[in-house]
Amino acid sequence: MMKQILTVIPARYASTRFPGKPLAMIAGKSMIQRVWERCGETAQRTRVLIATDDERIRAEAQRFDAEVIMTPDNLQSGTERIAWVAERVKADVYVNVQGDEPLLPPATIDAAIAALHAHPEADIATASCPLPDPQGISSPNTVKVVTDAAGFALYFSRAAIPHAREAGNGIAGTGVYRKHVGLYVYRRSALLQFASLPPSMLEQVEQLEQLRALEHGMRIAVAEVSADSQAVDVPEDIERVERLLRDETERTSN
Repeated sequence: MMKQILTVIPARYASTRFPGKPLAMIAGKSMIQRVWERCGETAQRTRVLIATDDERIRAEAQRFDAEVIMTPDNLQSGTERIAWVAERVKADVYVNVQGDEPLLPPATIDAAIAALHAHPEADIATASCPLPDPQGISSPNTVKVVTDAAGFALYFSRAAIPHAREAGNGIAGTGVYRKHVGLYVYRRSALLQFASLPPSMLEQVEQLEQLRALEHGMRIAVAEVSADSQAVDVPEDIERVERLLRDETERTSN
């Protein structure tokens, strides 16, 4: 039975495509604040910690009373940052919520935590949502996932998986394509093991870190959720997120 759950939001200032992204303003609030607030709305009510290597992000986190920890600036990924935290802040389970997901539904976080709880044999849990859009199916920027009958990940890819061998057979409309929603829930031992492994071949080919876990025999449970999310990768995404946020506010107020 899971005891203590720690949600960690890794946030770095340096970004090739969007420097200072965590501090970008979205409808009057910084993106890091909006992600932190989403994490605080989960049914699990986990402890939420922002992990950063930048004093500007720490100052912003402290402004809205978030718990924050400073990490070294030579860590290569958000996973390494969370593993560094795990060696110093003890918990049974660690939730990795990326700092560029201001619209991540709290229910999706809960579903991924529940998936790990439901599968004692799972090392990691994540989530997926329907992908009906043909453009998303073919886009290398949209990560797809396929699972086995028990709900464990078989593979993640930027390619359209599964491949419809016969064009026009209607498979694309059956819900067979699933978009990977990029959050992870780790058992502590699995997180530390994963972070200690060298980058794998498939991981480097696809540029998808989660393939390292699969290549080393780790099991990833995938919770199926209905709601998508919208990450912020480039400055142009801010306007899209603000529009979606307005739509969300209108739906909840009606």
